[in-house]
Order: sequence, then C-alpha cells, then structure tokens
Amino acid sequence: MKLFEPGSLWSYKGYRLFWFSNSIFVLGASAFPIALAVAVLDAGGTATSLGLILGARILSGVVFAPFAGVWADRLPRRNVMIGSDLFRSALVVSMVFVSTPTMPHFLLGLAVFLMGVGDAFGAAAAGAIVPSLVPDEKLPAANVARNIVTKGASIVGPGIGGASVLLIGARLTFVFTAVAFALGTYFLSKIQEDINGKEREQEPFMVELREGLRTVRDIPWIGAMILMVSVQLMVVLAAETVLLPVISRREFDSNAPFAMAAIAFSVGSIISALICVKVRVKHEGYVSIFVWMFIIIAPLALAFPVSATFLVIAYLLAGFSVGPWEAWWSSAVQREVPQHLQGRVFSIDHMGSAGLMPIGMALIGPAVALFGEKELLIGASIFHVLITFAILGVPGVKDMKMPKKEIDTDYSNGEHK
Repeated sequence: MKLFEPGSLWSYKGYRLFWFSNSIFVLGASAFPIALAVAVLDAGGTATSLGLILGARILSGVVFAPFAGVWADRLPRRNVMIGSDLFRSALVVSMVFVSTPTMPHFLLGLAVFLMGVGDAFGAAAAGAIVPSLVPDEKLPAANVARNIVTKGASIVGPGIGGASVLLIGARLTFVFTAVAFALGTYFLSKIQEDINGKEREQEPFMVELREGLRTVRDIPWIGAMILMVSVQLMVVLAAETVLLPVISRREFDSNAPFAMAAIAFSVGSIISALICVKVRVKHEGYVSIFVWMFIIIAPLALAFPVSATFLVIAYLLAGFSVGPWEAWWSSAVQREVPQHLQGRVFSIDHMGSAGLMPIGMALIGPAVALFGEKELLIGASIFHVLITFAILGVPGVKDMKMPKKEIDTDYSNGEHK
C-alpha cells in the first residue's frame, strides 16, 4: 500500500497536519526543561527551588485541567490547541528577560506557572482531536504514530537543548522553544476537523464539568490507572526529575549526562512502543502495568551513580517501561469513552497523572535532608512496585476494557452506573 493511498493513515490530511504540528511542538518542548533547569541552577538555585519552579507548572496544569477539558469539548479542538501554543510561545519569550542571575526566582516561577495553564488546554484538546481526524478503525495506528514521533522529537529536543545551552546559554535557548511553539500553529491552522463529529446541545458549564468527572468514576479501570500513576509520579518521577540534573552536575561536573540520559529514556520508550505495535498480547492492561514497574531502574541508577555511561544505559532501560502506555492507553480511552466526553476525560488524565507531582517536587529538597538522597531514591523505587500491584484486581484493568457482562448489566438497567 502506498503511503498516501486512499484509506491509509497518511491519506487523511487533517491527521498529517496534526502530526507535523505535534512533532515541531514537542521538539521545542523537550528542550525547554533542560534550559529551565540550567537557568535556575546558574542563578544560584538549589534542588528545593528547582523543585518548586518545576512543580509550579504542573500545579497550574492540574488546577486548570478540568476547565480546559470542558472547553476542549465545547470549542473546535484545533482552535484550543492554537491558542494554547501561542500563549506558551509568548511566555517562553518572556523567560529570556526574567531568567537573569539577579532576577527573583518567583518571577520565573510565575511564568512557569502560566505555562502550565497552556499545558492543560493543549493536552485536553490534543488527546481528544484524533478521533475527529481519522475514522475509528485507524485510531490505534494514529495514536501510535503520534506517540512515536513525539518520542522521536523528544530525543532530538534534549540534544538540541543541551547543545544550545552549551553554545549560547539557557536564556537564548528559550528563543528556540518559543519559535517551535509558534511554528507548530501554522499546521494546526490548516486542519479541518470533525470528519466523524456530530452537533450536540451544550449543558451548563458546571454540569459538563461534573459529567467528565462522573465518566472517569463510572469506568473503574480508567480511574484506577490514573490514580496509580498520579501517586507514583509524585514519589518516583518527582524525585528523578529534580535530582537528575543535580546529581549529574555534582558527580560528573557536566550537564551532558543529564541531557544524554533524557535522550536515552526516549529511545527506550520508542523501541518499547514499536515492539508493542508489532506484538499482540492477550491482556494489554496487565502487560502495561508489569512493564511499567521497570521505570525504577532510573531512580536506582541515580542512587548509585557509578559513571555517566552507567546512568545513560540505565535511563535507556527505564524508558522501556513507557512503551505499552504509549501504544495502548489513548486508543483504549478513545474506544471506551464517547467522543463528546473525551476532552474532559483526557483533561482529567492530564490532571490525575500529574496531580500530586507539584507536592512531590516541592518536598524533594526537605525529603533528601531528612532521609538522605540515596535512601529516598531506593524507598521511592520500592513504593512504586508496591503501588503497581495494588490495582491489578480492579475491574477492566486486565484488558483496559470493562468486562462485557458488567457493561451489559449496567445498560440493561437504563443507566451507566
């Protein structure tokens, strides 16, 4: 089959444009955290201040996610994405001026907090727009193609970000990020969505907000998986995100291992996602959860930073934990949730997956002082494994799909329980 032959994934122009836009955006977004971390540390920041600033972005994304989901279901999702991308582009430009050695950290934190607002609207719309660009039978392939190119861009992005920081400094690296954000909107502006869409009557805002929350509650496996990841990211990813640049600079006197480890993690996730596309498994949920446990390789490598090479290899292996989620999660949600509710569900996914991370990031500095750096990283790894096993018995987790008997019983009673 030719690449653009009618019926192939790439024959759908709207999806192609979305794919290109997403690739360019992620390229810039992947360079941003490296520039931000270096800018904070160069300005005399500590693990605590870096954690607070990084957490500010996630906190605002969590707070505004439910509202973003309602608007992503009310407005054309293309327009929501364009607005959020341009807003973030303008904010990154402002960081060129606020990220000076003498500038108070709270101003940089404020700009990062506002970035999180744009993240909330962008995530809700991007997760829900795909079903309006391709027919239902193309959803799995479309999600995998998007996720793989996202990871591909995230490989190049940290490399560009790291090289840019070394050559021109963190402040000017923000300019590259802003241009990438703005350029991605060009492709979005050409999209014509809703090839499968239908007009519907809008309910009051708060009614629609509660409807999204109720949908997640009524599909137990979605709520359980979001809660699991939320708690784990608060403990494991928060510790890894804050301590990776700190340990890299302290142990190896360089930002290079930090950037290379981020690249290696993305490479591992791409390889894992490609394997999941090619290999059919009986229970996608169980496989996703089992493989997800291997992310603990990253914090354990930070606890025992033998060498820069060891750290990069460990992050490569840890990246394999993400592949099944990249390949199967979005398609499962799009399959199980009505299209007019998907913006709200994906916004809650965004909110839940990062919901507790700001708390975790803010507490990393004090936790290291209280328990010790190595002890914290080892304890976080053990906690991750225990929490992973805790949700295996939730209905629907096994296949990321509610059992047919339970669904039939619910709807035979005339309601979705």
